[in-house]
Amino acid sequence: MSDTTENHPFTTAAIQMNSQQDIEKNLTDIQAAIIEARKQGAKLVVLPENCCSMGQQFATAERFDELSATLANYANTYNIYVLVGSLPCAYRPDGMIVPNGRLRQVSQLFAPDGSRVARYDKIHLFTATVADKQGSYNEAATFEPGTQTVMAPIEVNDAVYQLGMMVCFDLRFPALAQRLRQAGADLLSAPSAFTYLTGQAHWSLLLRARALDSQCMVIGAAQGGDHVYKDGNIRQTWGHTAITAYDGTMINNYDYSELDKPTGAKADKNYALVMASLDKQAQVQGRQKLPIFDCHRLA
Repeated sequence: MSDTTENHPFTTAAIQMNSQQDIEKNLTDIQAAIIEARKQGAKLVVLPENCCSMGQQFATAERFDELSATLANYANTYNIYVLVGSLPCAYRPDGMIVPNGRLRQVSQLFAPDGSRVARYDKIHLFTATVADKQGSYNEAATFEPGTQTVMAPIEVNDAVYQLGMMVCFDLRFPALAQRLRQAGADLLSAPSAFTYLTGQAHWSLLLRARALDSQCMVIGAAQGGDHVYKDGNIRQTWGHTAITAYDGTMINNYDYSELDKPTGAKADKNYALVMASLDKQAQVQGRQKLPIFDCHRLA
């Protein structure tokens, strides 16, 4: 494969969802979003964190292999790269069961032929006290952190793009974005489920900051709206799915938490689509004009 990207636009799609705890319904929404993104010319679709179910992590983890196969089949059927934001998984990349009754939060990239290109296990686990109904969050009570950064090649139109993989809370750690850039990243995936309050305060700023840190396109696919758990609790997420250019400018975004359904829209369209193309030539030129990775002294 040639590494040239001239005259070959690489169009990406970030999907905003309002995933509930009905996995089959969420899969139907995912499939519909992939079909629409493909029709609009996307070569890569990025789904949000917890795309198949919000909550019910252990029950969902029991279906990890099955759900992964279903999503890989979507990639194959519609001839598109699919970045599965996250699925809970009971085993590590080497097949070893996660000890102490915990799981891994796993992001996967599937190729148009249905093969898995990469698996990334979320490194930074959400720990925070938030002034919402839940109050405190501690992902480490459920998940074991991953230990490896992951780069994934995407081959489109005889060109190769390098994707650095992140998940949600990873956005708060500039060293990860910088390390991925040093490994050759052209773009970064950031599937997320930010709480309403932390997202309102920091989501857009973090996407732009990591783009500036890494000089990469950052694809922020988000959960948004109210998620009603079977125990009656409701979790609110911020949404506002967005794609940011290497220079920190917002290329395109969905500027809402809830999924808006205008008059005449399909009642079953439970997603929002944000499209953007990577201008690789402009990104290369921008990096040359501001060569921060030639000047870096602390990493």
